[in-house]
Amino acid sequence: MTEQDTRTPEQTRDYGIGYAVAGVTVVVVLGALTRFLEAQVPNWAEGTSLENIAGAIEFPVYAIALGLLGNFVLSKLALRDALAKGFRTEFFIKTGLVLLGASINLKVLVTAAGPSIIQALLLISIVFGFTWWLGGVLKLEDKLRALLASAVSICGVSAAIAAAGAVQAKKEQLAYAASLVIAFALPSIFLLPWLADVFGLSDPVAGAWIGGNIDTTAAVAASGAIAGEEALQIATIVKTTQNALIGIVAIALTAYFALKVERKSAEEARPTLGQFWERFPKFVLGFIAASIIGTLYLAWGGDKAAISTVNDLRTWFLIFAFVAIGLEFSLKGLKEAGWRPVAVFASATVVNIVVALGLATILFGNFTVS
Repeated sequence: MTEQDTRTPEQTRDYGIGYAVAGVTVVVVLGALTRFLEAQVPNWAEGTSLENIAGAIEFPVYAIALGLLGNFVLSKLALRDALAKGFRTEFFIKTGLVLLGASINLKVLVTAAGPSIIQALLLISIVFGFTWWLGGVLKLEDKLRALLASAVSICGVSAAIAAAGAVQAKKEQLAYAASLVIAFALPSIFLLPWLADVFGLSDPVAGAWIGGNIDTTAAVAASGAIAGEEALQIATIVKTTQNALIGIVAIALTAYFALKVERKSAEEARPTLGQFWERFPKFVLGFIAASIIGTLYLAWGGDKAAISTVNDLRTWFLIFAFVAIGLEFSLKGLKEAGWRPVAVFASATVVNIVVALGLATILFGNFTVS
């Protein structure tokens, strides 16, 4: 992703490969601690009033919390900027997303996910359009509007990453969008299953609502598991359908920004195919390729254990990504952005909740999981 460098001279100083390796080491150690807490906290809380909550907490919570804690400690020790080159958030999350593709069976999406495809297309169009419009009303910068609209309408941080590559957003804008995704997704893990029970929703409707509304795949899995096995299955199909649309949105944003937003006059030459290719987030192609390979591998009698291994590796990279997000998080960016992006994201989340519930009820009201 090409970006404008807005870092301070201290941040851009070349500290050498030793500091970069130390930064990667910090990420890996905190990632390993995340995995340890994910496995052990439910055991420690067993038999207590916190047992259900501890069992429902997924790795992003621990990873981000540990990243923020590491951020605080390293900042106090004046080491964060020196180690920042090794945090590599973008590399970790793009690798994790490519590996995610291996677990998405294209045959299942084509043959069994018709309602989820309709829901995804309508929901993304409505929520993206609303977020883009409201961001314009509140005079947000176009690149930040694109990131927020993509994140809230598709699949959170991963969609924001794709959008950031397409529109050449600043790292600070991506970090801000990711922070909002996380802040709104975490309470949704518990809120939506509770509301589904209050509303008396069937498992398929509850799952479609959860999958269409919560912005991160991990949070969808956690929330779906709370709602029940059938709800989890539908939530996963709906969310993976939205994930598969990342590439389409990325291409559309690339075209829009190249042809309209960043053309200073109608007389300027239109961007070449090479310029489109330079902007296009290449990891999306890896994501699609991994999905095709995984589908064919299983169709030809491949061992499901191999896919499980890939999924475990994917989890590790996503853990490293969330840790790195916490390590790179800066309150300065939040303060500079002000209240308007929060208002846009919160409003879009409310619209997403309402529209997703209506679509889930219509499309999955008579749906049964065989």
